[in-house]
Amino acid sequence: MAHKLTIDVPLNRVEGDLEVRVEVDGEGVSDAWACGTLYRGFEKILVGRAALDALVITPRICGVCTSAHLVAAARALDSIAGTTPPAAAVRIRNVALMTEHLQSDMRHAFLTFAADFVNPAYAKLPLFEEAVRRYQPFQGETVRETVRETSKILEILVIIGGQWPHSSFIVPGGIISVPSPGDLLQCRLLLRRFRTWYEGRILGCTIERWQEVRSAADLERWLEESDHHRNSDLGFYLRYGKAIGLDRIGRGPGAYLSFGSLDLPNGTQMHATGASTQLVPAGFTADGGGVSAFDERKVNEQVTYSWAANYEGGRHPMSGETQPYATGQEAGKYSWAKAPRYDGAPTETGPLAEAIIAGHPLFSDLISRDGPSVFVRELARLVRATALMPSMEGWLTEASEDATYYKSPGVITDGEGVGLIEATRGALGHWVRIEKGVIQQYQIITPTAWNASCRDADGTRGPMEEALVGTPVRDVSNPIELGHVVRSFDPCLVCTVHAIRANRKT
Repeated sequence: MAHKLTIDVPLNRVEGDLEVRVEVDGEGVSDAWACGTLYRGFEKILVGRAALDALVITPRICGVCTSAHLVAAARALDSIAGTTPPAAAVRIRNVALMTEHLQSDMRHAFLTFAADFVNPAYAKLPLFEEAVRRYQPFQGETVRETVRETSKILEILVIIGGQWPHSSFIVPGGIISVPSPGDLLQCRLLLRRFRTWYEGRILGCTIERWQEVRSAADLERWLEESDHHRNSDLGFYLRYGKAIGLDRIGRGPGAYLSFGSLDLPNGTQMHATGASTQLVPAGFTADGGGVSAFDERKVNEQVTYSWAANYEGGRHPMSGETQPYATGQEAGKYSWAKAPRYDGAPTETGPLAEAIIAGHPLFSDLISRDGPSVFVRELARLVRATALMPSMEGWLTEASEDATYYKSPGVITDGEGVGLIEATRGALGHWVRIEKGVIQQYQIITPTAWNASCRDADGTRGPMEEALVGTPVRDVSNPIELGHVVRSFDPCLVCTVHAIRANRKT
């Protein structure tokens, strides 16, 4: 007999006013709703302000991926001005984004996601004591090392940008700081230290050895190849993740989107996938089909189930509206977030999507063999650093004090522009229209808006909602499985995620 259960437990441990409601039928989730519970209004705040104000305001949207919003805002204004930043500025912009990725990925993996590994539900497992030693909040060995090492890597952003978070050194036309030889050397030393820690503690091997892992069979051989591999945090994740069933939950919609990111500057020795001009290629794929070229015109937002003034169908962000509307009488509406769609489809974004769009052979093989899951989604985040650090080292080496870091874009008075990048959690877009130097339209779609979107006009669930459906709940008083699914998307809003019983107020 179907019944509804009360589940009221924190599901996230970083910014986020995100509430997840579920219904449980028998032993599994039969339906789910991802509810944005706070209206923030940055898009309304920006209207009427000077064009360059976006560089100061948008980084404050988030205290985790603050540099990503700065880069997206600057790229949108670059496109209006018709300017291309100098190659040296592109390198430093890329380094800023990649530094933010490195610290956020590791903090998510070991301070928020792996905290669930010490949940009492797993106390009888043979590996539980080791999990506690590694990941006990505030005390675990890996937890303490992660706090220390990610704090050090952030010094790169302080050196090149003056502060972190909420720096404003990236502007239309480039950057407004010129790193000295000493600055660049210090950045390289900080990155070298982080890489040494990452290879020794997290990977248990060199990045070059890991890059030889190109299939599920290779992954199994790698795990058994040495004690260093098995006893690394990655090796422990592979063993423990399978033991607790992460490979059997959290499938999602099977559609993946990347806006593309990290432009290859002129004269660089770094290389991208195929013919892409970006280190992280753009594209879209669904249902195991081929990757199609990304078309920005296919992005739209719907508000049927959002606490927003209604409009028909979906609207492209350049003509979109952010008009909050909630009286308590709106039938069916349940979220302050909109429902972003690509070519009409809900789509997942983030490290796994980036790997699939890039055609990474390991993740293509894992998805082909076993399908998407919490296990493979989190694995992609754990090893993304192996793709970033070599190019990051290269761009810091290629940078020079004598290079040009800024080319004036002139006065930005009129035009429409878009800034698209891959933030730490996936596809981030800023759309802006300027008239007489004043912002008339500003729309932002964040990665979590994609992943934690509400239903669309057809009633189709968002990616996180879909990933929750079918998840078994063995103990309704401790629904740890739901936490794994939600946290595998690394949702980033303003406070905390909860799951609650229908018809219950919290």
